[in-house]
Amino acid sequence: MKNHIYKLLLFTSLCYINNLHAQSLAPLTVEKIMRDPKMWIGTSPTDITWADDSKTVYFNWNPDKNPSDSLYAYSLAGKKISKVAPAERRRLPGKNGIYNRARTMRLYEKNGDIFMINYKDFAIRQLTNTTERESDPAFGVDETAVVFERGNNLFSIALASGLVSQLTDFKTGTKKADGKPGEQEQFLKADQLGMFEVLKERKDKKDAGKKVTEADKPARPKEIHLGDKNVTNQRVSPDGRFVTYALVQADKSAKSTIVPNYVTESGFTEDISARTKVGAPASESEFWIYDVKKDTARKVATSDIPGIHDKPDYLKDYPKLDTAWKKKERKVIFHGPFWSDNGQNAVVIVRSLDSKDRWIMSLDPATLSLKLLDRQRDEAWIGGPGVGGYPQSAGEIGWLDDQTIYFQSEATGYSHLYTFNIASGKKTALTSGRFEVQNVVLSRDKKAFYLITNEVHPGEQHVYRMPVTGGARTRLTHTPGAHEMTLSPDEKNLAIRLSKSTAPWELYLLDNASAKNAQPVQITRSVSPEFFSYPWREAKVVTIKATDGQDIYARVYEPKQSNGKAVIFVHGAGYLQNAHKWWSQYFREYMFHNLLTDKGYTVLDMDYRASSGYGRDWRTGIYRFMGGKDLTDHTDGAQWLVKTYGVDPKKIGIYGGSYGGFITLMALFTTPDVFTAGAALRPVTDWAAYNQSYTANILNEPQADSLAYRKSSPIYHAAGLKNNLLICHGMVDVNVHYQDVVRLSQRLIELGKNNWELASYPMEDHGFVEASSWTDEYKRILKLFEEKL
Repeated sequence: MKNHIYKLLLFTSLCYINNLHAQSLAPLTVEKIMRDPKMWIGTSPTDITWADDSKTVYFNWNPDKNPSDSLYAYSLAGKKISKVAPAERRRLPGKNGIYNRARTMRLYEKNGDIFMINYKDFAIRQLTNTTERESDPAFGVDETAVVFERGNNLFSIALASGLVSQLTDFKTGTKKADGKPGEQEQFLKADQLGMFEVLKERKDKKDAGKKVTEADKPARPKEIHLGDKNVTNQRVSPDGRFVTYALVQADKSAKSTIVPNYVTESGFTEDISARTKVGAPASESEFWIYDVKKDTARKVATSDIPGIHDKPDYLKDYPKLDTAWKKKERKVIFHGPFWSDNGQNAVVIVRSLDSKDRWIMSLDPATLSLKLLDRQRDEAWIGGPGVGGYPQSAGEIGWLDDQTIYFQSEATGYSHLYTFNIASGKKTALTSGRFEVQNVVLSRDKKAFYLITNEVHPGEQHVYRMPVTGGARTRLTHTPGAHEMTLSPDEKNLAIRLSKSTAPWELYLLDNASAKNAQPVQITRSVSPEFFSYPWREAKVVTIKATDGQDIYARVYEPKQSNGKAVIFVHGAGYLQNAHKWWSQYFREYMFHNLLTDKGYTVLDMDYRASSGYGRDWRTGIYRFMGGKDLTDHTDGAQWLVKTYGVDPKKIGIYGGSYGGFITLMALFTTPDVFTAGAALRPVTDWAAYNQSYTANILNEPQADSLAYRKSSPIYHAAGLKNNLLICHGMVDVNVHYQDVVRLSQRLIELGKNNWELASYPMEDHGFVEASSWTDEYKRILKLFEEKL
């Protein structure tokens, strides 16, 4: 018996030791860190929402390592997490939606039908149940009706009677001609009626009957024929008199690109229809108002918008284009209107398609007149948090009362919150300083704003509460890192997603009343013991002085014992932040940097020019020259590594994906003596081949600003390559097309370059999915640096 117990204890001990060994991550290898993160790291909670009664928090999560996330609920009363059963999930109200003025009811769409929840008893009333999709519900006239969109048209439901009424009658195509008779037919008809009395009597009776029939017909909305245009953004004024809408005409000559897919189920090469390229003919938008009372539809003129004819400064480099401009009226997109609660005042946001102007204007729908309230112009492009980086974005805007709007603007160089009183014309800055307001939520009583800002440090994001009149802000979060906030409907609690630089996002709860002095309570624990078995480094956040005197924020990974080598990582997207104190979306790269540091490399990760979080001038520092200041920031970083860490200047590598791949190419092509080796992953090689929305903001359009494209596109500088280049690209990339690297390959071949290689991934899009692809890619990157530095 004793021998049996001894053997059992020995077996248990060995199992425990083996389990510890299996969960130990060190030493790091590419194979270990590039596994499917869901299977070994864990899955953070996402898509946080509150129940309407504020008693439950819902979120997507996957603690069981299933193929996809599931819905989970945390009960504030029971203080426990449970998985939401499918039947219960189907019964849950839809997310988001529109509140009435008193916030006692909420409208939402779910599965193509419209519902309303009453906050007095949380009863749900289904308003539609059809095979067609109903969407975009809003409260109609005096909140006695609900307006929604079905097909191209707007309908309303009277809440008392349930009567459904059609408000618009948009029809595709053109109206058929009336077919009026010619002069000959008119003569013959008049002659017949004058000659035959019976014929005239019958006509008179028919006309009289027709009048009676017409008089008995109920009122119907005016037929509005769209021709070859599409109708969007249909909205009804609070009093029901006006319907505003946009007519959009796509240019059919705009050519779309094709991405070939080689590895398919069919065994045949299949084409993926992708985007257009920058400079393709753009869709045009018109803003119209249908006056129900007058039964007229009229287009809102834009010719009197202040500055609508202003030409961009870059045309000075092109005398012919500059001279030809004259009084050209720039194309615009309207957003809104946004109505005050009393329905008396409306504002619209107008964005120029060239992204250089954003106007906030009051609108009088009866006269179609616009009045300027605020104009923001940037000779580069309008953007920033709460402003929107593209013409298709309205940005943050709302009403505090029936005369005061709030909005965000980068007018001072940083995105801040403003109010404007349309009666007095007074504009008030509610926040100011060298920081950005990242997010804005207005309290239900409209007495306070909940803000997320980076005022403590560019690499931290915290929640504040501030009176709507401005003034002192109460800081509600204190843990270093980043905080994402979802306010409960009763505003008693905040659901917080929080992360730090060495651990992924987790869900926390924070009591609103005591938030000033309290720490949030952690709800989820998502990360595996295996992940935490390795002592992940908290990279040091530093500033590096750039050549032009600016401070570049960066993260540096310091080895215990340097091997004299360094690697600089270039984050993607351009407008993105990575030198911060929270969990990076580049978590695989973060783990790879720990691996490199274990091997003795010093690793630098910079928020170069164009990165987010640092204001307008940093964001637009690459205007008309990508590969300019954004690249010199990295060469300055290389010099800083030599000076600060004693790195061998001949042993510095660089790598990155997407925009980071582009910078890597520009680094090896235009500053070949700085970097000995580089890995360009899914890189843009020619900006004229990229998309409209991103590229035209920064470089204008290639047919108008060819100088900017020549300076900024690596393919024109490929002759400068003299050191070691690895290119990795997914072949079904519908963002940065594989064609980019095929064209660059041909250029390098023709130039006689032999120190480069291309690794292709036949089943990967822009963001890799398969662990095998990640592993192969990073083994090649590691091999490049180990062999060539």
